[in-house]
Amino acid sequence: MFDRLQLMQDRYNEITNLLTQQEIISDIKEMTKLLKEQKGLEKPVLLYKKYKETLETLDELEVLMDDKDKDIQAMAQAEYEDLKETVEPMVEELKILLLPTDPHDDKNVIFEIKGATGGDEANIFAGDLFRMYTRYAESNGWTVELLNVQEGTMGGFTSVEFLVNGEGAYSKLKYEAGVHRVQRVPLTESQGRIHTSTATVIVMPEVEELDIELSWNDIKVDVFFSSGPGGQSVNTTASAVRLTHLPTGIVVSCQEGKSQHGNKEKAYKILAARVYDKFQSELDEKLGEERLAMVGRGKRSEKIRTYNYPQNRVSDHRINLTIQRLDAIMDGKLDLVIEPLINEDQKRLLQKSGN
Repeated sequence: MFDRLQLMQDRYNEITNLLTQQEIISDIKEMTKLLKEQKGLEKPVLLYKKYKETLETLDELEVLMDDKDKDIQAMAQAEYEDLKETVEPMVEELKILLLPTDPHDDKNVIFEIKGATGGDEANIFAGDLFRMYTRYAESNGWTVELLNVQEGTMGGFTSVEFLVNGEGAYSKLKYEAGVHRVQRVPLTESQGRIHTSTATVIVMPEVEELDIELSWNDIKVDVFFSSGPGGQSVNTTASAVRLTHLPTGIVVSCQEGKSQHGNKEKAYKILAARVYDKFQSELDEKLGEERLAMVGRGKRSEKIRTYNYPQNRVSDHRINLTIQRLDAIMDGKLDLVIEPLINEDQKRLLQKSGN
């Protein structure tokens, strides 16, 4: 482990030197690539440096513990014991930092939430999930940008697509992909019966130019008039945009912005993410690659979580987690569920790496 950490530190220092060279500074693509690599090395390298400094200090304190002056001995002994207790936690944290990482963890996230089983109640639940993710994003200092919305006739959304912009957003929100189930008495229920409805959540990393290259020659662009529920005209200009990726047949529409240019830009973000997601899924299936991450990134048809309103209960079925804090979670305190998922993921990865 420490040999690997030393190699990472050497590479980190090498990148630091490279970033001062004129030929790198003048090559934006190469500089971006190196900065991204260095950022990925930063946490383990800085902690490894702190770990080595701690060991050096402990060696110095051991010398002072043999000093002839009893006061110096006592002071050194006390400091040594306190510092010694920090070593093992640092080693455990280094082990976690050396686990295989998702290359998309630092990226922004493109969400798609759709009402599924349950008609109007499913659409209302999709709206509740959207508010939950919006509040969670705000609590993390992230921003939310609507990309495309299809409102439900009784509220909520038949479909809503949005971008969560913030450092590390994907590292936490990737666990949300799957089918979410709600159990409650709908507002439209006159006899007080509990109904079960579902909404599907798709989570994709925002794609950068370095990840995928889409040619506009492969994209068909259509423009049309924006419309709201029931086909009511929203504006009088053809600002809505539909993009069709001809090689894959993937179609994306966007009508949230007032300008055609803005909608085209938003639609392209969604299209790039969907095309990349399709290629990545096909590659994983073709290679038969076993995912190291045991939690999350599952099939979109997988039921991952149940929200039971009468009992104020949320259950995550992947790790058999049950929390009687539904009200807090729906208010955006999603770390109550996400943190246990991350911990379980890391635990299983550590077990796998130890085999």
